[in-house]
Amino acid sequence: MEIILLKNVDNLGAMGRVVSVKPGYARNYLFPRGMATLADKRNKVALEKQLEKIASIRDAELIEANALAAKLEKVSVTITKQVGEEGKIFGSVTTAELETLLAEQGIEISKRKLALSEEIKSVGVFGVTAKIHPEVAGQFKVWVVAGNDTEAASEEGASDEGEPNAEESAEA
Repeated sequence: MEIILLKNVDNLGAMGRVVSVKPGYARNYLFPRGMATLADKRNKVALEKQLEKIASIRDAELIEANALAAKLEKVSVTITKQVGEEGKIFGSVTTAELETLLAEQGIEISKRKLALSEEIKSVGVFGVTAKIHPEVAGQFKVWVVAGNDTEAASEEGASDEGEPNAEESAEA
């Protein structure tokens, strides 16, 4: 079944493209969500008329995606994890955690668009790729640092008056 995409669809195509899909996928997923329409003669004629409008929308999205990629290149996020022997962390760093850290810095990217080249299971610096647009991908750095429960407890032990806790006074 031939359809015209009304929005960008991952792994299928960009807005305004005529693509062929299985009828069930079009009927049950794409049409109800307003992502596509049937590619009949009437809709193809209408598409030709709207092609210029679609091109300007694509250009605006591409400019916005390039700006976000440039902003993302400058971003570096730090995540603290508990570390076991040999610098291996308990569990791994997930894309959901990275999405939250990016949101704290004012960058809204879905965890589905973040691609880890390998699982992050150790302390160090890692590069993460974000597929922002079908034609644009950006990278940012993730710093994984060791953090222990004893350090967090000692930080909580400091009083509100600014007096040093037992560890800080022993060092002085």
